[in-house]
Amino acid sequence: MDEPDSANDFLAGHVAVITESFRSLTGRDLIAPELGPVDAAREIYHAPFFVASHDASADPVLTYGNLFAQTLFDMLWDEFTSTPSRFTAEAPNREERSRLLSEVTNHGFIDHYSGVRISASGNRFRIKEATVWNLAHPDGSRLGQAATFADWEEL
Repeated sequence: MDEPDSANDFLAGHVAVITESFRSLTGRDLIAPELGPVDAAREIYHAPFFVASHDASADPVLTYGNLFAQTLFDMLWDEFTSTPSRFTAEAPNREERSRLLSEVTNHGFIDHYSGVRISASGNRFRIKEATVWNLAHPDGSRLGQAATFADWEEL
């Protein structure tokens, strides 16, 4: 997948799945709902908060990360979107992360998640008050999961 930019409408189709799944499961909006698909995708990509997703494979790979996510994890788009999402947590924290994702799969979404993550360059940080939710195609097929948060601290 190419990096989001004006040439590919900031991946408006994928971002629509992210935002519509979020709205459907939580009853809330990530951004102003009146924005058109391309404006919404541009807004999410440049948002001052984290938005990322991974696919539904057995070992999920990151499929989207806005600029905030790329900066926090010290990765450019190509590296971010080829990274198994388990590598966003240190090995001792991966079991806890796996339990979180299982809970999201079973319940649709969770709010108020906090956990320690690690960037590609080894910087550790705690995310706070994250929402993690299932992504579904309009036909109902499962596409993966996504997360958002605005609060975090370096460790």
